[in-house]
Amino acid sequence: MRTYRYFLLLFWVGQPYPTLSTPLSKRTSGFPAKKRALELSGNSKNELNRSKRSWMWNQFFLLEEYTGSDYQYVGKLHSDQDRGDGSLKYILSGDGAGDLFIINENTGDIQATKRLDREEKPVYILRAQAINRRTGRPVEPESEFIIKIHDINDNEPIFTKEVYTATVPEMSDVGTFVVQVTATDADDPTYGNSAKVVYSILQGQPYFSVESETGIIKTALLNMDRENREQYQVVIQAKDMGGQMGGLSGTTTVNITLTDVNDNPPRFPQSTYQFKTPESSPPGTPIGRIKASDADVGENAEIEYSITDGEGLDMFDVITDQETQEGIITVKKLLDFEKKKVYTLKVEASNPHVEPRFLYLGPFKDSATVRIVVEDVDEPPVFSKLAYILQIREDAQINTTIGSVTAQDPDAARNPVKYSVDRHTDMDRIFNIDSGNGSIFTSKLLDRETLLWHNITVIATEINNPKQSSRVPLYIKVLDVNDNAPEFAEFYETFVCEKAKADQLIQTLHAVDKDDPYSGHQFSFSLAPEAASGSNFTIQDNKDNTAGILTRKNGYNRHEMSTYLLPVVISDNDYPVQSSTGTVTVRVCACDHHGNMQSCHAEALIHPTGLSTGALVAILLCIVILLVTVVLFAALRRQRKKEPLIISKEDIRDNIVSYNDEGGGEEDTQAFDIGTLRNPEAIEDNKLRRDIVPEALFLPRRTPTARDNTDVRDFINQRLKENDTDPTAPPYDSLATYAYEGTGSVADSLSSLESVTTDADQDYDYLSDWGPRFKKLADMYGGVDSDKDS
Repeated sequence: MRTYRYFLLLFWVGQPYPTLSTPLSKRTSGFPAKKRALELSGNSKNELNRSKRSWMWNQFFLLEEYTGSDYQYVGKLHSDQDRGDGSLKYILSGDGAGDLFIINENTGDIQATKRLDREEKPVYILRAQAINRRTGRPVEPESEFIIKIHDINDNEPIFTKEVYTATVPEMSDVGTFVVQVTATDADDPTYGNSAKVVYSILQGQPYFSVESETGIIKTALLNMDRENREQYQVVIQAKDMGGQMGGLSGTTTVNITLTDVNDNPPRFPQSTYQFKTPESSPPGTPIGRIKASDADVGENAEIEYSITDGEGLDMFDVITDQETQEGIITVKKLLDFEKKKVYTLKVEASNPHVEPRFLYLGPFKDSATVRIVVEDVDEPPVFSKLAYILQIREDAQINTTIGSVTAQDPDAARNPVKYSVDRHTDMDRIFNIDSGNGSIFTSKLLDRETLLWHNITVIATEINNPKQSSRVPLYIKVLDVNDNAPEFAEFYETFVCEKAKADQLIQTLHAVDKDDPYSGHQFSFSLAPEAASGSNFTIQDNKDNTAGILTRKNGYNRHEMSTYLLPVVISDNDYPVQSSTGTVTVRVCACDHHGNMQSCHAEALIHPTGLSTGALVAILLCIVILLVTVVLFAALRRQRKKEPLIISKEDIRDNIVSYNDEGGGEEDTQAFDIGTLRNPEAIEDNKLRRDIVPEALFLPRRTPTARDNTDVRDFINQRLKENDTDPTAPPYDSLATYAYEGTGSVADSLSSLESVTTDADQDYDYLSDWGPRFKKLADMYGGVDSDKDS
């Protein structure tokens, strides 16, 4: 390695001056044409004259990455004041002074102690100064100089990515842009060719190429097919020094994927398909699947199927399964084996997304033949109509034929058929059918006014296969016959005022008829023949299916005749003529001058002003009777509530007596006196039950009293025996429980049953003889006695 040495020459020219107060000379830079020395001159030793001085400086240049064993020499500083006697000392300061750069203080030689890297720091700025070693005063001002690091090619190009990923459409033209790679070099681009990068391709030819200066990768081969190869790995090299020998290099990998384009048409793997389907398949039933293969992917591989030709264009359909790109053949209409057994279809598969530039490769569609065989199925009988409507007159006799239905087996076997009526639709069995020929006839009389339409269902069943059956609705309309006489639309009860005038309208009559003649109703009204002569009223037919009742005389007397019954004959004009007689009740009433009814003899009609006096009195009387009944009923219930002796929470006829008094012990003087059990005289005699009334009155039997009862058990047994034989002992079905605790301990009883009834003092001194367990009890009772004695 060659070493370039640059020297910075500092010339200090002047005459010694005692105070150094003269301003420093101006600093200039540059290389002079030749060295100039400023000499000191003076006429007197006492007078110091300093002439104008000039000095120059320059850059030092230093190569990076020095590999020598000695320190690298940088340059030399020298002052013209240096006489070589060692009186001056050179000082260095600034970037790296004393560490990276050192100076010989005697000679001014500068050396670098370490290897320098331009990429870390390209320029170092330092300052130098010469001082008097003895006085420490500078002999010249501080000077600044630069050490610039010269670059060497020590950095290889580095790509911005270790791995690049790119895509390019298949079948692209040569020179189609793929991706651009970029490498950078840390060396100095302004010095030499160390940072000049050139790109080249190491792997990936002949498919791709790269531009040497820009790093742009392009396609280099025509008609690259994704279906043949999809992935490519390209290695790109970047070399500095302009690609010359000795340059440094770096590489990167570019993974290139060919994207799909629609350059492959769909193709059926076979030319003919065959499927089978039963004739009973309903519309929409899938029959089979066909699939055309397409080497493309994504939307370029999407396929549409269609039926373009064949015998079953209107019988079948094809749809595309978007998930599997299969064509599904489905039934479009009902099939019939007896009509056609085989269908031949032409199905076409095509790409919906086509690129025009690839149409030269051929049509992007393909076709195949689909043969569909219809299988015979045992079908149920088929009626000649979807529904039947028949009519019959309501006066038709039983077994009258209404019409017939027809059904036959559609299969080639033509199995015989039998007919029946679904009795769930004809619960009353009004109609019947001939099982052989399907004739419908009546089995009961009809009535149009009861039911106009009869909706029944007829069943046709194959005789050889009863499971095959079909149904058809049959609607039978009952035609009207004039078999009902007209009658009043409502019950008519009217009145006539006593002061009515002749030909006065008192009531308008309306009629109804259950029949429904084709030309409509035409009623006629007239008085019955037996009432036509001598009647006090007349009937006026209005010829509009109404009639009016008119008075025939002036004035009526309710005291002579309070009610008139007027028979009216109503006839229709249909064939045969039907008529009926209705009675109109006409009451004679007193009216005001406006014709409003005030009172009638019968008092049955409701006056417009309210109830009559008699009706009000009757209502009040009913209310009083009802109140008295309620009071009596409450009094009886209250009296009954006082009778029962035992009040129980529930009404139980078993007469269970509840003894729920627990008492307060021996100190409770209000509790039950148990001494009564040992004193038979304390029992009340002749005490009868109060909760029920005995059927017969029996005098209670008196038994001799056993005064020497020393044991309560004997007394209880005696009383139990008496109650068992006494018919008056209450109650007959009650449960009397007499609990007995035993004969007692060997120490006899600690208390006396007669202590409540006797006043004698008890002696408890014997408790002391029972042992230590009874000592405390003896002290308690013995202490009481002693207190009394004291």
